[in-house]
Amino acid sequence: MKKVSVILLFMFVATIQGFAASIDVSGAEKAPINYIAISMFVVFVLATLGITYYSSKKSQSASGFYTAGGNITGVQNGIAIAGDYMSAASFLGIVGLVFVNGFDGLIYSIGFLVGWPIVLFLIAEKFRNLGKYTFADIVAYRLESKKVRTISAISGLSVVVFYLIAQMVGAGGLIQVLFGLPYSTAVILVGILMICYVAFGGMHATTWVQIIKACLLLGGASFMAIMVLYLTDFNLQYYFETAIRNHEKGAAIMAPGTFLPDPVSALSLGLALMFGTAGLPHILMRFFTVKDAKEARKSVFFATGLIGYFYILTFIIGFGAIAFLLGNPEFIDSNGKFTVAPNMEAVVLSKVLGGNVLYGFISAVAFATILAVVAGLAISGASAISHDLFVNVIKNGKCDPKLEMRVTKASTIMLGILAIFLGIAFKNQNVAFTVGLAFAIAASVNFPIILLCIYWKNLTTNGVLYGGLIGLLTVLLLVILSPSVWVDVLHFEHAIFPYKHPALFSMPISFIAIYVISKIDNSKRASIDKSGFKAQDFRAQTGIGISEAVAH
Repeated sequence: MKKVSVILLFMFVATIQGFAASIDVSGAEKAPINYIAISMFVVFVLATLGITYYSSKKSQSASGFYTAGGNITGVQNGIAIAGDYMSAASFLGIVGLVFVNGFDGLIYSIGFLVGWPIVLFLIAEKFRNLGKYTFADIVAYRLESKKVRTISAISGLSVVVFYLIAQMVGAGGLIQVLFGLPYSTAVILVGILMICYVAFGGMHATTWVQIIKACLLLGGASFMAIMVLYLTDFNLQYYFETAIRNHEKGAAIMAPGTFLPDPVSALSLGLALMFGTAGLPHILMRFFTVKDAKEARKSVFFATGLIGYFYILTFIIGFGAIAFLLGNPEFIDSNGKFTVAPNMEAVVLSKVLGGNVLYGFISAVAFATILAVVAGLAISGASAISHDLFVNVIKNGKCDPKLEMRVTKASTIMLGILAIFLGIAFKNQNVAFTVGLAFAIAASVNFPIILLCIYWKNLTTNGVLYGGLIGLLTVLLLVILSPSVWVDVLHFEHAIFPYKHPALFSMPISFIAIYVISKIDNSKRASIDKSGFKAQDFRAQTGIGISEAVAH
């Protein structure tokens, strides 16, 4: 434990030294130093490092590291899931989208929220009864472990990578605004803290960081929403009229069509957000932190209520940013250009509403939001690499627990380094949009595999492997050929695939590919896959056999 303490202290000192060094560089990127905000930030970092130190004692085993030993209650897990879901995309990104597009920006809020009944009624209970550490455990229950774990791990890691991009971009922009640091320096420091939390604290530390930050974020956002309404005398007509008068799109911000210009784009994005929720590895992994299916259902119930309430707040805050930031001479430069950085509208609004104290609090909470989510993503990605690929594919399920933990922590470090590079590379992307791409992959690959595995007896190993691979390649290809990458990133004049959101096309292709390949599969393995469905369904319905599987 002394070794852990020394390393944690070193990481904290290195982080603070990095901030101090960066604050002194090039005046071009300097911002006035907000000592209240910095103090709150330091208090949060110290508190979470304390949680990490305490949790390191509970994270020595694979069960403790991946699932906190299954000792989290349903209410605690529900708050933690809400914390995981109320990410940089939810807070910074959605407010930013509403600020730019008005009503249309709320499609993310609605899509994110309506995915939870799908999780509650189709996934949560059976998922908890069948799994152990990762969602690949579900698929591998009756199918050939190596093949299905390989495709599940690859698709899961693809989701994690896109989601990490969003969080790191949000973190870099936030710390840049708060401390006046260069963007790349901010991203590097966030990556260092993420590695520190996950490598030493595991799921136990991540859970409690998520619980704390969820409570703080809900409190801070509630206060901001109340202040927005208070400053407009709770007169919604005046509030919206002010927003319409300030926005360059005028009354168009009160109607659909400013962000998603056609029904195909709206439907495609909606499908990704709805069904992608049921395929997010870092969310699904949380169902293994509770002791039984009843607690898993309770988790979803509490998470849905908290998330729904939070998205109401983002609506109010987004239009409040239009009303109080646009037209405010403080945020207009000499050329008439709006100076607030993309995705930072919510943070800057907090300063207008409550001065440096609220600004410091919201900045620290937003940073906590990002750290908690990237920690959950890192655990999910590390478990896919170590538990699914290394232990069950490379080592055939036979691996020394100490070696598995070393691989897990090495994977965490690698994911942290990758997140830093991607955060810098995708600096100017809207974070909510980047998360939409992660949801498209989750909806097009993970969700079809999980749903068919749980409910369809004719699913085969080859169906999952080749059908899932076709779905994954399809969604990635459509993303690359879409305007968001082909034009915005690669700078071609016209996109080959005209829509930014591919789920409407990639989801059916994935389902059809899995179905067709499974139906024409006449291999000996296929008959084994089908005959194992009754045993799987019994376990999914009753939960009998969970304790033996976890103990093993």
